[in-house]
Amino acid sequence: MKIIAVIPARYASTRFPAKLMQDLGGKTVILRTYEAAVETNLFDDVFVVTDSDLIYNEIVSHNGKAIMSVKEHESGSDRIAEAVESIDVDIVVNVQGDEPFINSEPLRELIQVFKNDIDKKVDLGSLMREIKDEEEINNPNNVKVVVDQNQFALYFSRSVIPFPRERNVGVRYMQHIGIYAFRKQALLDFYSLPMKSLEASEKLEQLRYLEFGKRIKMVETTHVGIGIDTPEDLEKARKML
Repeated sequence: MKIIAVIPARYASTRFPAKLMQDLGGKTVILRTYEAAVETNLFDDVFVVTDSDLIYNEIVSHNGKAIMSVKEHESGSDRIAEAVESIDVDIVVNVQGDEPFINSEPLRELIQVFKNDIDKKVDLGSLMREIKDEEEINNPNNVKVVVDQNQFALYFSRSVIPFPRERNVGVRYMQHIGIYAFRKQALLDFYSLPMKSLEASEKLEQLRYLEFGKRIKMVETTHVGIGIDTPEDLEKARKML
């Protein structure tokens, strides 16, 4: 089974333009993320996929591997699908470009899902963590997921799911962590399928997979990624280093 990591890296960012090219302890954020992915030793190969000449050159000038996107893309899945179309690979793991402090354990657990999936019933794997704070549960920026008894995703939403009409019935609220592992074919199928109403309404690409019958296995974790979304986040990351 050939497993690669792909780091989608857009230059533009609404909240923090050019954040991936910011200095973080003498190296750019994207280079640190790339090197951290390589150093996990979990992958047969690691690629950065980007629409930016600056990011592409940053990676290849440091002997890394980068792929230029040919088309404009609505989502990270689209960008990754285009990149891996001609690559011989079984499992593709999406690593976030703005999270340079990679924790290898959740990635290892995601990969293990596919190693255990002898009957190939899993199309995607992803992560979730329990949240208990009311503010976190109600925050639409925290995407929630509900699963069946076998930990397959039933639905993702920015709304509170399930709705707490009855309290004290043992419901756990799970936040979706947007790190994915895909079978290559699931990615290629996504690339060719149209956006439907659920995805368009919630602005959540994972709903396209569910709407077209793909099975997403969720893995519970306590890991919380440290993303760099604002200049303040960057300062925190510099202090961590």
